Amino acid sequence: MYYIPYYGNMPMYNYGDQLVYWTLPYQGGYANRAEPPRFSSGESIALKDYGAQPFVINLENATKQNATYRTALWTGKNFQITLMSINVGDNIGLEVHPNVDQFLYIEQGEGFAQMGPSKNNLTYERKVYENYAVVVPAGTWHNVTNTGSIPLKLYSIYAPPNHPFGTVHVTKADAEATEAGYGQGNQ
Repeated sequence: MYYIPYYGNMPMYNYGDQLVYWTLPYQGGYANRAEPPRFSSGESIALKDYGAQPFVINLENATKQNATYRTALWTGKNFQITLMSINVGDNIGLEVHPNVDQFLYIEQGEGFAQMGPSKNNLTYERKVYENYAVVVPAGTWHNVTNTGSIPLKLYSIYAPPNHPFGTVHVTKADAEATEAGYGQGNQ
């Protein structure tokens, strides 16, 4: 459906010499491209990389729906959102991103987060649960282990992006094989 913006019939002053007529708020569609998906709370979400397009999603539902180790959901120029599902007893894997800040948000399950200045010196340790955030500064070694009885469901925001557009790793082994050393000098 296409919407045609229209102009209000009231002048707005911009504190200059000319009158400015403002358009009324856009009423919902995208005129020159496919409209992004709209989801109700229980609706299934197509889990793919939506790229650097305007995007609205129920991130909690998408995260809980995800069954892969990692799926890129949105990759832009300056940051990226990925969804992760960590199996019971498994972990993300000890890693460092020298030039990438990372934000992880737990939507389901419980785990144990570790961080530190080197892989043999993880001095910061915390239990994490649903609705907890883990903030990892660039250059910090880190790992999150699922200590619960259900898959640990989380989303991760990387700034700048850390994985190629469209990344999908079904398992942790797939991720390790595919991305050894990819991107921002990761280890």
